[in-house]
Amino acid sequence: MKQRNFIQQIIDNDNSSGKHDGRVHTRFPPEPNGYLHIGHAKAIYLNFSIAKEFGGKCNLRFDDTNPIAEEEEFVNSIKEDIEWLGYDWGDRLYFASDYFNEMHAHAITLIEKGLAYVCDLSNDKIREMRGTLTSPGVESPFRNRSIEENMDLFSQMKSGQFSNGEKTLRAKIDMSHPNINMRDPIIYRILHADHHRTGKDWCIYPMYDWAHGLEDSIERITHSLCSLEFEDHRPLYNWFLESIDVFQPQQIEFARLNLNYTILSKRKLKKLVEDNIVESWDDPRMPTLSGMRRRGYSPSSIRDFMDEIGVAKRNNIMDIAKLESILRIDLNKKSLRRLAVLDPIKVVITNYDSNKIEYLSAINNHEDDSTGKRNIPFSNEIFIERNDFMEDPPRKFFRLSPGSEVRLKYAYFITCQKVIKNDSGDIIEIHCTYDPNSKGGKSPDGRKVKGTIHWVCSKNAIDAKVNIYDRLFNSPNPESSDNLINDINDDSLIVNENCKLEPSLAEGNIGEVFQFERLGYFTKDKKSTIDEFIFNRTVSLRDSWSKIKNK
Repeated sequence: MKQRNFIQQIIDNDNSSGKHDGRVHTRFPPEPNGYLHIGHAKAIYLNFSIAKEFGGKCNLRFDDTNPIAEEEEFVNSIKEDIEWLGYDWGDRLYFASDYFNEMHAHAITLIEKGLAYVCDLSNDKIREMRGTLTSPGVESPFRNRSIEENMDLFSQMKSGQFSNGEKTLRAKIDMSHPNINMRDPIIYRILHADHHRTGKDWCIYPMYDWAHGLEDSIERITHSLCSLEFEDHRPLYNWFLESIDVFQPQQIEFARLNLNYTILSKRKLKKLVEDNIVESWDDPRMPTLSGMRRRGYSPSSIRDFMDEIGVAKRNNIMDIAKLESILRIDLNKKSLRRLAVLDPIKVVITNYDSNKIEYLSAINNHEDDSTGKRNIPFSNEIFIERNDFMEDPPRKFFRLSPGSEVRLKYAYFITCQKVIKNDSGDIIEIHCTYDPNSKGGKSPDGRKVKGTIHWVCSKNAIDAKVNIYDRLFNSPNPESSDNLINDINDDSLIVNENCKLEPSLAEGNIGEVFQFERLGYFTKDKKSTIDEFIFNRTVSLRDSWSKIKNK
């Protein structure tokens, strides 16, 4: 049996002791200021799977406390991503803005207890007076205002009588506390901005540290699962909740997901979009869930990856090759096989009837007999990959060359007899003969043919554009780069305009993944139309990146 992770062990102990009355209630609390990425998938997987394992509940709650950065577009994309991953929040969809009145009332309680004050210092000055890890902070000159004055000023803040940044509400804790987060943090700031849900109802907005713990408390969350960067904030959350005497969830921190060759900073991802380095948030090179979905990732492969890497207490960087390996295993089981030629050169079979088209039987998926077979057209003119032919091949080149015989998958043996070139000396056509007794790729006389290549019938082929996607960055740790642009992989997108595909691919659905035999896994892009077929490579058949980088 797989060893239980430390979070499961904590909840096991809680249930044994009767803590929380045996309840397990988690939440996934995204901020709607961007699209979710693969790092968020770990938090989604953890919160929803923990709740399911213990027969509990998991809420979806949007921390929409910053109207400047948040949009309805991001809310909708987040819900779509979570559903795509296979999780359901039921009737438990909440927003921080649902609790603005309660948060405001609790802030008044702090003021009434002498535990919060209105401060006139600018944000820069507050930061300057905060101190460092080795030196204490300096108290604000407004720290000792009377409760009555603070109540009046806070009321004026709420009613819109001050401009942005003119005043803040701060907690009165300890400016010499060893934990900098406890040095009179800001609770409310003034923002005259339209909120995507509350419009102009509010011009003061709670800071994340004030809102976060309160939201968990209001929803009666039992186990508040957070990434490690919130560990130093836990004493502040506890101080807030203890000061206003409300339900206190149990916060547990875990290591966030980090991947090599990937950035998972929403700020940096947003810059890639804004600077047109990528097409959009769902560009298939992006680590966003919408980008991965468009590229052809399956939700089950992402869940399997999260299960495989487990839950740790220390941050580390996972190898993206592991994710790609799990993806290949998943797609290999599910994907229908199809024939496609990405860099075509025409082959004319001179002894095959030019007026004849026959249909050959091809296996849909060698891993799943239930998918059956399909018929593919064959004629005297076909396309093969340009790199499957060499006029002067090296030793052990087992594909097509002058005088050599090769097997066409599902079809016949062919032998190259002649090469046709243009005036520039470029090969434009290959003439071959076929063995009519080798139908299905079987030798009638037991002769050995080492090479097998794929092909597409030229008379029935559909034209397509195929995008070959690869890793966006060259270095394993682009997060540490001073200039992301300089680290961009110039070959992260290669567009093949003149590809030839077997006709059945015209019927594939957007997002359906196929294995193009010998080439990799590909999916039809959302921009594909009946007039222009566009396919994206999801992942290659095997990992070639490490070989290239290690040369």
